[in-house]
Amino acid sequence: MASKSSFDATGLIAPLMLRIPLGLIFMAHGSQKLFGIFGGRGLTATFASFEKDLGIPAIFTLLAIIAEFGGGFGILTGFLTRLSAAAISAVMLVGIYKIHWAHGFFLNMTCRPGLGHGIEYNLALLGIALYLLIAGGGRWCLDRLIFRG
Repeated sequence: MASKSSFDATGLIAPLMLRIPLGLIFMAHGSQKLFGIFGGRGLTATFASFEKDLGIPAIFTLLAIIAEFGGGFGILTGFLTRLSAAAISAVMLVGIYKIHWAHGFFLNMTCRPGLGHGIEYNLALLGIALYLLIAGGGRWCLDRLIFRG
């Protein structure tokens, strides 16, 4: 059994090491949809594409954009971490079901058009989000300061 003075990376920085990349990934993808940056098509085109190509109504498209950008920010800063992680988990589950499941498990490493990507990347992001949903943001998060927990 380890002594209390031993370094515990799990409680100290492990959640932060999951939050930083997950938050950045989702803020970037949300920015594509919301602002049209990073090669994204912007808000109007996202609404049109989600409805036409995926059959997703505008209200759910808006919720997905909020989940990606706002949830990414929440995860990155550790603000409303569990709510943000739940929203991101929902986006990943829909993405897996509506887009990636039909393409199998693996990413399209050849990047050939028309092949699509399988679920492996989305599954990894879903796993990280679910961990944060269950465990929270860790010691280095705004939730801990705001909610004293």
